[in-house]
Formats: sequence, C-alpha cells, structure tokens
Amino acid sequence: MEDIGEPEKLVESITYMDVPLYKAAAEGKIEEFDNCQGLNLESLKTPNYDNVLHVNLANSERTASAWSFKSRSRRSNRSDFVKKILGECPLLLLQANRKGQTPLHIAARYGRSTTVKLFIESRANGDIENLGMDELEAVREMLRLKDEESNTALHVAARYGHVGVVQALLELEDPDFPYSVNKNHETPLYLAAKGGYWRSVTILLDKWKSTVHGGPYGRTALHAAVMSGDVETTKIILKVKGDLTKETDENGHTPLHYAAHLGYNPIVEKLLKRDVSAAYIGDKKWEMTPLLMAARQGHERTEQIVKLVKDIVVNEEVAEEAVDSVPSPTVMGNDLEKRLSLEKARDTQLVVAALVATVTFAAAITVPGGFKGEKEIDQGTPFLIHKAAFQTFIVTDAIAFGLSVHVLLIHYGVLQHFQSRSRDKIGFNITSASPFLGYAMYAMMIAFCTAVYVMLKPSHGLAITSCSLGLSSFFFYFLKGVFDGFLESSRKNEV
Repeated sequence: MEDIGEPEKLVESITYMDVPLYKAAAEGKIEEFDNCQGLNLESLKTPNYDNVLHVNLANSERTASAWSFKSRSRRSNRSDFVKKILGECPLLLLQANRKGQTPLHIAARYGRSTTVKLFIESRANGDIENLGMDELEAVREMLRLKDEESNTALHVAARYGHVGVVQALLELEDPDFPYSVNKNHETPLYLAAKGGYWRSVTILLDKWKSTVHGGPYGRTALHAAVMSGDVETTKIILKVKGDLTKETDENGHTPLHYAAHLGYNPIVEKLLKRDVSAAYIGDKKWEMTPLLMAARQGHERTEQIVKLVKDIVVNEEVAEEAVDSVPSPTVMGNDLEKRLSLEKARDTQLVVAALVATVTFAAAITVPGGFKGEKEIDQGTPFLIHKAAFQTFIVTDAIAFGLSVHVLLIHYGVLQHFQSRSRDKIGFNITSASPFLGYAMYAMMIAFCTAVYVMLKPSHGLAITSCSLGLSSFFFYFLKGVFDGFLESSRKNEV
C-alpha cells in the first residue's frame, strides 16, 4: 500500500490519447475503448497526465446544460461509463495528473456526489455494507490523497460548497482523523466558512469530531465566516465553537473587528450576544477595539454598534449567561465616549498639521519678492535675502514646517520608540503633539506677517495694518485667557 497522502507516481511509460479516444472519454462512449484491442488504460494519458476518468469528469461538466434532455441522457450514461472503466482498471483512481489531482479531486471540484460514491465503492471492492479493515483503510487512503497544493478531495469540495460530496467523503472517514491544512494554511472547515457554505459547515461540525478550525494569518473559521458576511454560517460556528469569539489573528484582530470594519451589523449582534467582552479587545498595532474600528467607518454605523453593546449588556437574558468580567454599562459608555473623542481629536490634529506643513512648504519654494535671474552673479537666490523681515520669514516658516511634520510623525508612530508604553497611546500622542502644533501655528502666523511686511514695506501704513490684523489672534487669545481666569476666580469666590 502506498504512503497515505501521496498519489500514485506518474508512470514513465505512457500512451498519449489521440483525438478520437479523447472525445470518447469526454463524451463517455465506452464502445470506442472496447473496439481498441490491447489498449492499456493505466498508461493512456493526455500531455497533462490526465487519465480517462480525469477527462470524462472535467469535460462532461463543462459541456452539460442543466435543463436539456440531451444533458440528462448523458448524465445517466456517465455513471455506466465510470463503472465500466473502473471495472477494467481500478488503479486509475490513484493516478494523479501534473497538478497532483486524482479523479476524486476532479469529481469533488464539480460536485459529482454520485461519482464520488462510485469511487468509494470501487475502492471498497464493491461492498460498502461489509467493509473489512483492509478495504476501509484503502478507502481512507484514497480520501486523504493530496494534490500539489496539499488539498484533499474534502478541501476541494468544501471550497466549492458541494454538500453532497462533503457528506459522501465523510461517511467512511475516521471522525477523529485531523485533516491538515493545505499550502495556504486552510482547513476544510475554514474553506467552507470562507465561502459562506453553511450546510457544508454543519456537516463538517456534526460528523467530524476533530474539526481543525485554523486558517491563514492566524485566522479561525469564525474569522472566515464573518468575512464572508454570511449570518447563518457565523451562527452555526458560534453554536459549536463559541470560544472562538476572542481568538485573534496575527494582527490581533478578533472576528468582531472584521464584522465592525465591514459593517456587518447582523453578525456584530450575533458576536456580541455570544460574548460582549470581545468588543474591548484591542489589536496589536494600534490597540484599536472593534468599537473604535466601527467609529472610523461612519457616524451612523458607530451609533448602531454602540447601541447593540449597551442593549446587550443590560439585557437580562444575556446577563444570566457566563461571560468574562464585563464592565457596567455606565463604565463602558463613558470609556467609549472618551475613546471616540480621542479619535476625533487625533484626526483633527492630523488634518491641521498636514495643512500647516503643506502651506509652509509651498511658501518656502515660492518666496516673496522672487529670485535673481540668470544674468546675476548669485542667480537663483531671493532678491530680499538681506532684509531682516525676509530672514525672519524664512526662519519662522522653517520652524512651522518642522513642528507640523513632527506632529505627523508622532501620530503615525515613527517616533514610537521614544513614546510612553502606556495603554492609551492615542491620548499620549495627542497630549505630546498639542504644544508642537500650537507653536507651529504661531510660527506660521509670524511668517505670514513678516512676508506681508517685506512685500508692502514701501507703503508703511498698509504694511503695519496687515501685520496687525495678522497678529490679532495673539491679542484675542490673550483676552480669552484673561476672561477665563476672571470666570474661574468668580466661581471660587462664590464657593
């Protein structure tokens, strides 16, 4: 018996199918093969090493029309063709083409459940009811053969949602056998969940005790079901494997992160009802919770999800269920409002810093007064370079640009190494960036006033008036500080 998981090696001595035999295999005409004396079916191949069964299964599905009488007639004859071919050469079942696919892989790809059952029956020597250990092992060996991508027939059937094939493949399989992942790190359950094929998911969970739920990038089958947007698939997996709600992928994202980001509110509701505490798990990079992720997608969506959280926490039925230390609704509401407020403040700072950086950069390369021409000795230098006001403009413009870029670097995490390791990094970033942004705006105002002054210097009155108006914000800010201090003093006196 060959090693489990490895299809039969490609035979070295092959006979390539000619056109008549290829057409006969595709159309299921067994008489064409009967008429060929001395034909060795085991060595009969196409250039891609497809045998007769490969050709029949692939081509019959491509040419069939679901509602034509001719198609139904072909399908009724197809089983007879497969039976006769297997009767003459049962070893064809273990032969693989260039992609490592056996006929069972092809039958699973096109949802041919009847053919799959014929293959299993043939491998069991025609007696499914009274299988001996040798026959049972032979069947399971065929079921576990892998192609070049490490897909078994069950992987293929699950990927395309062929319920009948999934059921037939699991009927004689060991319920404790752990199907491994393919080269894309996908299990059959993950593939079925990814496609939103809830019937296949149900069969896999019901009949397969050792169901492995893993997927690529550390995701689980619940991640896949949520990303597919299928509520029924998500509900079925939650019922059997509810503990997956807190499982995170390589980036620290739970299934709830994906549901909130994609705006799948019915799925969000199912996940929160199962375990509301998952709403407060932050990801690895930004420590962003699903609620904050929802907040980035739009105001209306955020309100809906927040309402779901609060409704579920105070719901008596859910409160009776065992969940991990969920904070009170008041605490959660306050925490959420605080975090949303921080998100908005950060976005505002980013916009302002980007605008200051853009304006100051543009001002630096289009200096007031212009540049000296080609005929000048120091060509390309500003005409007003020796003016004190112009020099002040250049210095303050550079300060404004540098400070605004520094604010952007703080928020984008480039300077994360120098930042606090506290949990609320957003709040720390906002606090750190605020003074730099304020100084950048002051420097930009001074740069504006000095640029206006140096340009309008011949008209002193206009120059002084423009500068005064430009710097008036300092005066109003001072008045605001005095007024706020007066109000605070009045409150203390009243107390």
